[in-house]
Amino acid sequence: MRILVVEDEKKVASFIQRGLEAEHHHVDVAHDGEAGLASALDGDYDLLVLDVMLPKRDGLSVLRELRARHRQVPVLLLTARTAVSDKVAGLDGGADDYLTKPFEVAELLARVRALLRRGSTAPAVLSAADLRLDPATRQVTRGGRPIELTAREYALLEFFLRNPGRVLSRALIAQHVWGVSFDTFTNVIDVYVNYLRRKVDADFDVKLIHTVRGAGYVLREPAD
Repeated sequence: MRILVVEDEKKVASFIQRGLEAEHHHVDVAHDGEAGLASALDGDYDLLVLDVMLPKRDGLSVLRELRARHRQVPVLLLTARTAVSDKVAGLDGGADDYLTKPFEVAELLARVRALLRRGSTAPAVLSAADLRLDPATRQVTRGGRPIELTAREYALLEFFLRNPGRVLSRALIAQHVWGVSFDTFTNVIDVYVNYLRRKVDADFDVKLIHTVRGAGYVLREPAD
């Protein structure tokens, strides 16, 4: 998943980023409200971790602007304020959850997982034909046979399975799986798609990952 962290304390931002990346999320960081709002409006994020007290533009103002523009990305607010009225203001402003500083990384990650589950319409186990991916256990099988994937291959396959039948451009894959957005990265994507095909398609009659010439790739089940 692609997550934006907006936090002006660089040590705290780095702490959050490391924790999220350890769970194989792709994390961008902004250190003030204006930069955070610009990134949130410009990027396609699955979750926003947003501090309330920010320079240039406070977190609640950023949140209200996002909701005013009908951006429904889940938002986890962070703040050192403990008053109930502050929490109410954040939740009424459109936040999905609220975490008070200081916090343990385990609690942050649990709240992130809960918000990502809540915002997802995908089934608990992702599947296409006889291919299965269980996000809870990170186990992948095809035809009941376990498939060993690297962390990057797993993230790529999960992105395909969460978007079945959708043609995914190389730029979109780069953004969601690698957290980058430049065209020169596309050769790396082609290499990893080939790695993935060898593991999930090569030994099976039914091929699931297809190239769409000039457009990208699609994971598609065969028509009945």
